[in-house]
Amino acid sequence: MSSITAPLRRALRTDLTASTVVFLVALPLCVGVAVASGVPAELGLVTGIVGGLVVGLLPGSSLQVSGPAAGLTVLVAETVDAYGLRVLGVVVLAAGLLQLALGGLRLGRWFRAISVAVVEGMLAGIGLVIIAGQLYVMAGVKAPASGLAKIAHLPGLAADLVASAPAATAFTVGAGTIVVTALWSRLPARVRVVPGALAAVVLATIITTSLHLPVAKIEVRGLLDVIQPPGPAEVGRLTDLGVLAAIMAFALIASAETLFCAAAVDRMHDGPRTDYDRELLAQGVGNTLCGLLGALPMTGVIMRSAANVQAGAKTRLSRVLHGVWLLLFAALLPAVLGLIPVAALAGVLIHAGFKLLPVGKLVPLWRAHRGEAVILVVTAVAIVTLNMFEGVLIGLALAVVKAAWETSHIQVEVDDAGDGPVLVRLAGNATFLRLPTMLDTLEALPTDRPIELDLIGLRHLDHACRTALATWTERHNRESAERVRLIQESV
Repeated sequence: MSSITAPLRRALRTDLTASTVVFLVALPLCVGVAVASGVPAELGLVTGIVGGLVVGLLPGSSLQVSGPAAGLTVLVAETVDAYGLRVLGVVVLAAGLLQLALGGLRLGRWFRAISVAVVEGMLAGIGLVIIAGQLYVMAGVKAPASGLAKIAHLPGLAADLVASAPAATAFTVGAGTIVVTALWSRLPARVRVVPGALAAVVLATIITTSLHLPVAKIEVRGLLDVIQPPGPAEVGRLTDLGVLAAIMAFALIASAETLFCAAAVDRMHDGPRTDYDRELLAQGVGNTLCGLLGALPMTGVIMRSAANVQAGAKTRLSRVLHGVWLLLFAALLPAVLGLIPVAALAGVLIHAGFKLLPVGKLVPLWRAHRGEAVILVVTAVAIVTLNMFEGVLIGLALAVVKAAWETSHIQVEVDDAGDGPVLVRLAGNATFLRLPTMLDTLEALPTDRPIELDLIGLRHLDHACRTALATWTERHNRESAERVRLIQESV
């Protein structure tokens, strides 16, 4: 009996420790994502609590931790600006139901078929918009509406910092938060037990409070006060095409981000692998509940999940307990939130946004796969200049075009020894996209020589190319004294 209980006790101890670490990582991010999204800070905690207590209990990925993610910040802010906070609940609720349907149809694994370049481009675009937008928040200045305008007005922001002492003070607090967060990983291991983001926020809070610095603090309303289930009027907005587009965007982007995160987490540990369909169902349950509570959408979050694995978590108990700690904090210590400078949370989000940028991957990707690099950059730029949904659609369209172009690659080789038959070899995939190239080569062949057309190397021959080959062969045989001899297997 003791041989059975000893490993169990060790697992419980490591899960308890891991849950504390994840809680400390999640706390500033839950609050920061909510503030950056333009919603009450407590709603970020609500989503984190649901991600722990509800999704944490469900099967799917055993060690992935769910909660509000920086990757959806831009989309949430756009939705709240366009339709209001209460409609956000309807959007999240419907997106959760759509995820349940996708999971029930066992489509979870197909999200892995989404181009990695599109996903990384999406995250890069989000990171750029977060960084640009939160620079204004750090200074306590209202940010322009569009991502392109945020970037274009950065020189004006610099002028505001020079002209306004309060803006410069707040910006300094945020910049200090970024520096502490970035340099925290270089400190001794015993110090790094406390996550860098939490340490930076606590330090900024202590300094601003003790020195009575004139910086904006988080507005606290209370956990129960911010929970506003959507009513009939908000549900009626489901007939709005813009709302339906937002639902599709939330469901698809949250699902893709979650399942890519799950795949990454699986590479970090040797435990049970993720069941993608069940994980999609779990996310659907979580987002449905978040929608009913009027909270933020959730995804699997790599930062919290990596902290969970690195802290030694063995079972899903760690992620459930992290939800318990978030609930206790929100219920017992809500006033603490009112002491946190908004600029410090903006600094945390800027650091998180920078980590979404593929800084070290872009140059090697360009050298090895230029098409993928172009898709990544175009997707990111489209998100910054247009919006999240249209940017992702452009990225997906480019990925499809690239795949179609690559799969339609055909090699046409002409072997002409000067006398005797002319040997023409076709290899690869003959599709209508390369039909002009193929026909140009065939029509340039001599009409007074025998032609041997070798089709054995063709992997695919679509209807357009098959018809064109038959037409060319018939015309060549009619106009030439020498006939075309086909060398082929079943194509």
